[in-house]
Amino acid sequence: MNNLKIMGNPLPDMPWEERPAASREIMWRCSANPIIPRDLLATSNSIFNSAVVPFKKGKYNYAGIFRCDDTNIRMRLHVGFSADGLKWDILEEDIRLEGADPEVGTWVYGYDPRVVKIEDKYYVTWCNGYHGDPTIGVAWTDDFQTFHQLENAFLPYNRNGVLFPRKIGGRYAMLSRPSDTGHTPFGDIFYSESPDMEFWGRHRLVMKPAPFEKSAWQCTKIGAGPVPIETSEGWLLLYHGVHGTCNGFVYAFGSALLDLDQPWKVIARSGAYLLSPRESYECMGDVPNVAFPCATLHDPATGRLAVYYGCADTVVGLAFGRIPEIIEFTRRTNIL
Repeated sequence: MNNLKIMGNPLPDMPWEERPAASREIMWRCSANPIIPRDLLATSNSIFNSAVVPFKKGKYNYAGIFRCDDTNIRMRLHVGFSADGLKWDILEEDIRLEGADPEVGTWVYGYDPRVVKIEDKYYVTWCNGYHGDPTIGVAWTDDFQTFHQLENAFLPYNRNGVLFPRKIGGRYAMLSRPSDTGHTPFGDIFYSESPDMEFWGRHRLVMKPAPFEKSAWQCTKIGAGPVPIETSEGWLLLYHGVHGTCNGFVYAFGSALLDLDQPWKVIARSGAYLLSPRESYECMGDVPNVAFPCATLHDPATGRLAVYYGCADTVVGLAFGRIPEIIEFTRRTNIL
């Protein structure tokens, strides 16, 4: 992959640790994990499944939207800032959404956010409660202080709304996972387009769960993870997969390559996972055995990748890898 091109802005000072000498893993965990504890806030029961982006503000180089379930176990979203991407200052106050039509602006709950910069705005998507039912909420900000809420993207029930970092064919593009009212014992990834970030259509199936005999870790349901990364080989998508065991669901994550111009067409899909719950902070918590990726930072020049992921629905972990190796792994373990 000597000719591989990775799109994005330079990020030479991103969080990074080299692969441990004895490791043969494609992705390896940060030695400081979990980087965000469950009780960082005075009111937090847990902090997990959160999203970060580069953002310069005074001493800070990164900003993020964090899922902070409070001690009433209410699902809330909070803003946070960091100088190094490892130690985070998360505001005690919930984010405040402005400008929405009153019909969709009443807060019920919000969880599992993603954040992406498109042109001159940062867009936040999250699982938004609408009359108690889950759908995809959308808002934008340019300062991580004021958030302008837009229309919900889809009808309930839907989760895992993930925007692409640029327009495709002149339209905004989003991945999502239609679901149901419960814990969703199924799940497919769909692609949708919008001319204006309000009206969404041209829905296309991207991927279904894999057959058990081909790849059991993703045989029950799947969902888009962090914002896709554009490369000359295609869009690199990290996604979570779930399988049911005698001890309940287990969440791991793998990778796929999507066509640049028609992202609903899958070029390759990893049969093996990149990372699955193994450490105590991934296996023990409010929801055991969960590794749920929501955000990445990457440096195009070096191919370095840092993945922020929720651990056991309780804390935030960080894992590292190299984009060329992950693309090669995706093709080598391809199950299509």
